[in-house]
Amino acid sequence: MEELAVAIGKNIREKRRANGLSQDRFALVAGIDRSYMGRIERGEVSITIEMLYRIAATLQCEPITLLPKMSSIRLPKEGLNNCRYSSTLT
Repeated sequence: MEELAVAIGKNIREKRRANGLSQDRFALVAGIDRSYMGRIERGEVSITIEMLYRIAATLQCEPITLLPKMSSIRLPKEGLNNCRYSSTLT
């Protein structure tokens, strides 16, 4: 799901910049290590739901606004075939 991490990171970066915050300042206010924040924005790490909510709270937005639309992300097909509900998912 590297593509998803990259898309989330891009959305976070855009929202942070729109709020006029430097990465350093944002990381400080959010209580996140600056280098880790950089890795999040570059999509090098997948974040937890808790971290998504912390970032959204700092940006004063709803977490869903940081998530990409499903149609813009290619989901892996492997694993879906083993799901008994796969016909409703594809």
